[in-house]
Amino acid sequence: MSNESHLWKPVVPFEPVATDSYPNGGEWIAQVKWDGVRVLVYADRGQVRLFNRRLNERTMQYPELAQTSDYCRSDTFVLDGEMIALEGGKPSFHQVMRRDGVRKAVSAAAARREVPVVYMVFDVLYADGEWVTARPLRERQALLERLVKPGPHVQAVRSETSLRGLYEAVDKLELEGVVFKDLNSTYEIGGKDKRWRKKKRFRDLVAVVGGVTYRDNLVNALLLGLYDAEGRLWYIGHAGAGAFTQNDWRHMTREAARLRTADRPFANMPVRSRDAVWLRPLLTVKTNYMSWTPDMALRQPVLQSLTDLPPEACTFQSQAPDLIRKEEP
Repeated sequence: MSNESHLWKPVVPFEPVATDSYPNGGEWIAQVKWDGVRVLVYADRGQVRLFNRRLNERTMQYPELAQTSDYCRSDTFVLDGEMIALEGGKPSFHQVMRRDGVRKAVSAAAARREVPVVYMVFDVLYADGEWVTARPLRERQALLERLVKPGPHVQAVRSETSLRGLYEAVDKLELEGVVFKDLNSTYEIGGKDKRWRKKKRFRDLVAVVGGVTYRDNLVNALLLGLYDAEGRLWYIGHAGAGAFTQNDWRHMTREAARLRTADRPFANMPVRSRDAVWLRPLLTVKTNYMSWTPDMALRQPVLQSLTDLPPEACTFQSQAPDLIRKEEP
């Protein structure tokens, strides 16, 4: 291959659809859904580049995968998986974002020492000079088993035939959830359909930060929103609990001072509006939640981490497609 390998043009990965039930009929496997960052690894004879699902490069952030011979028996490949970091023995989205959010090489070296990561591989798109996306999943799984050499930084995700059994185990361990996959499914680049289905213990979304509240001159809660089809930002709740550390809150306090505005960004009036300080809606955060209230607010939202998803991508359609905002402001 030339130096300008076609592998350097990243692709949008195949996505599962959400479900609350188990698949019926057909041949299915279940895999643990790790609370990590989706990453595809592109390797061409010793050269390696990593890209996330939004096609942003992440090669610098994860140097553990630079030496491909340590974890793969092919010198040209594209692997799909999740980068995870553990906290208390469990995957932590907040911790892995400490690595994913690094933007300078010197910071990446320090983050590598502080936050070890493991790449959990669950699919292969390309190997030994051939795209294998048109092959059924059962064949890609067999190929993946042959290619991957498990080690401290790379592991192959196990597949289970007992769908309910794996979900019950995940539920007991309080992990994120499972993904059910049709063994006959091809890999649809840029696709999203019911051949892959995710069943989560909890729901999550990425929301826009439109305001904050303070305690003792430090931000202690975020006012969250999503955009409707007309581009209006709707308040969906506030969150102060979660994985944020004191350093994260200090960072949010500095950001709030930078983004402060006199204009309320929300189309509707937040419940905590009296104590709120409005912000220009430029920050986004991942939050877990139990369900939606009848007035379309999050029930028990729990903050996980800042994200790099653009605010305009935080819509009801993309983050909560089952909801339709009908109320006029």
